[in-house]
Amino acid sequence: MTRQGIRGFVLIALLAAMLVPGDTLAQAKPKVAFVYTGPIGDAGWTFQHDIARRHLEQALGAETTYIESMPETADAVRVMEQLIQKGYKILFMTSFGYQKLSLEVAKKHPDVFIVGTGPGIGLAPNVKTMYGRIWEPRYLTGLIAGKMTKSNTVGFVAAHPTPGVLPGINAFALGVWAANPQAKVKVVWTRTWYDPPKEKAAAKALIDAGADVIAQHQDSPAPVQAAAEAGKYAIGNNSNMAPFGPKAFLTGPVYDWRPLDEANVKAILAGQFKSEDYYGGLSDGLLSLAPLHEAIPDSVKKMVEQARQDIISGKLQVFKGPIKDQEGTLRVPAGEVMSLKDITSTRWLVHGIDGPSPTAQ
Repeated sequence: MTRQGIRGFVLIALLAAMLVPGDTLAQAKPKVAFVYTGPIGDAGWTFQHDIARRHLEQALGAETTYIESMPETADAVRVMEQLIQKGYKILFMTSFGYQKLSLEVAKKHPDVFIVGTGPGIGLAPNVKTMYGRIWEPRYLTGLIAGKMTKSNTVGFVAAHPTPGVLPGINAFALGVWAANPQAKVKVVWTRTWYDPPKEKAAAKALIDAGADVIAQHQDSPAPVQAAAEAGKYAIGNNSNMAPFGPKAFLTGPVYDWRPLDEANVKAILAGQFKSEDYYGGLSDGLLSLAPLHEAIPDSVKKMVEQARQDIISGKLQVFKGPIKDQEGTLRVPAGEVMSLKDITSTRWLVHGIDGPSPTAQ
């Protein structure tokens, strides 16, 4: 080959290389790691994320790994660094408490992409967050609880008083009262995402206080099991928990992370990653309700379906004023609607909820 021919060959090779998107990320199987706060188990928040992880293997041929029961502490930084050293350049950090830690790691590794979950507290060019408008299905489950309670007392087992939890409790209570203005809503805090014995004890305490419907924002089905054992109704969280109390489980919010996770990985591989705080909900399928229990009357099912459609269309705004907090302070004036920013920075409970306020925790 002549010198001119060699130069031409090299130029063509360089141009071809430039046309390949996402450099090494796109040339091989993407290596994707998931970090979980709890064990995968058979239901709940972590379980749903792991379904999405396995989906990436099937849909994209991704090479994945996962870390279970990782505390939201500096140890998570060490684990992220270890994963990066092993070649994992896409990290799904599946809990709110990892966000500050993720920003530290992202700054040191601009070639690593981190997708967090929970209401966003900060972004970087290689960081995004995603979360559900959990208040939408929570309101619907509140309608059901309000109609199904016989004692007029509904209980809620709550994890941490974070902006990812509080709007859901508020929406649930508003749904209960929309269906049954005479009902009481009691909340017990566990201060843990996953601790089945503690969750079960909290549910039992609520039942002892008169609650005959138990809702939850916890990762295990322990509250459902407690309700089933006591002959009460339950509303689950994050996944279909019916197998843990078939006679007790009325329904519950269900997350489907598969489409979002797949879209995020594809965007990274194509060099089209978007740093943003993304909120999905009933309209895009990120959130839905588990199948409704046969014990729920048809009239209630129709009411819930109409409310679901109205939330999607915007006709029904869950947080439309007037809304006061537990101390009686007006938080949302009459006729006004809370903005997404205000909802996702909520640090208070609505007036009428019986339980310690977040500031007292």
